[in-house]
Amino acid sequence: MGVPVLIIGKSGSGKSRSICGLKPEEVGIFSVEKGRLPFKGSYKVCKRATYREINSIFKDPKLKRYVIDDSQFLMVNALFDRAKEVGYQKYTDLACDFRNLVHNVNYLLPDDVIVYFLHHTETDPNTGEVKAKTVGKMIDQYLTLEGCFDIVLLAEADSEGHHFITQSDGTTTAKSPEGMFPLKIPNDLGVVDSAIREFWGL
Repeated sequence: MGVPVLIIGKSGSGKSRSICGLKPEEVGIFSVEKGRLPFKGSYKVCKRATYREINSIFKDPKLKRYVIDDSQFLMVNALFDRAKEVGYQKYTDLACDFRNLVHNVNYLLPDDVIVYFLHHTETDPNTGEVKAKTVGKMIDQYLTLEGCFDIVLLAEADSEGHHFITQSDGTTTAKSPEGMFPLKIPNDLGVVDSAIREFWGL
């Protein structure tokens, strides 16, 4: 079983910047919408990545760490590609495609492979909760995105800088196993990766 990790946050909250905590030779990056990283380095980047390309790599992974940046654009791009279709079938397909990708990580990848899903947030109009952004009520109704992950980190930027929140205060969907992280950690995937591997002995 691989380890999917969901990192949510607003644009500019430091999600992509956190990648530079990993060495270029130890991580593969799937860039779904953007082709450039917000820092210098010789990182391996698959530009305009699709479900097919990502799942193809996951059939025979060569690395122990992968990043999908930004993963919600997998759903967004699929929605726009099918924008002229009427009916609800496309929303069911969008939910299934994303859920199947996470399941491939959970059940098909080796135990020591970690995949980081960098994902934008939205505020639930009914509860005010900050959650992972989706592309339709049907997806929220049938797929609780955060429920597919054991680890959900919230990227934030404030006067102290950029960091990850590892547990919910009741207004977010952040969560992590007890004792894996302190409440607030640097927005550094190197720090996150080391903590996960130490905690689960990967």
